[in-house]
Amino acid sequence: MPTLGLLLSQASIAAKLGLLIGVSPLVLGVLYALRPNERRLALMRPISLAAIFSALCTVLIGVVNVLTGLAATPSLTLASVQRALPGLAESVIPMFLTFACLTVAWLCVALGLRRQA
Repeated sequence: MPTLGLLLSQASIAAKLGLLIGVSPLVLGVLYALRPNERRLALMRPISLAAIFSALCTVLIGVVNVLTGLAATPSLTLASVQRALPGLAESVIPMFLTFACLTVAWLCVALGLRRQA
């Protein structure tokens, strides 16, 4: 089973940037839960939207890469499709991570709103 370091070393620059943007709402949400203020709350919505759009772009880049690889094969066989499917599955991981981070981030915002009130 590959380690996280190996997976990140094989990821493209776009995938690494997408993961970084996807984790940023979590950092902001935790900061807001610890010290709630209006400035951090106002930043949460645009940072969340940026993370969602970044996740969509990262997934689409992965799908394009898989389709390009399939198009480059001389003959489309079951074996070539089976080799491409793990790449397609891996392209969904940044979206999963981003939405998991967004979920926790907005729960932290809810906690911060409760603390602020």
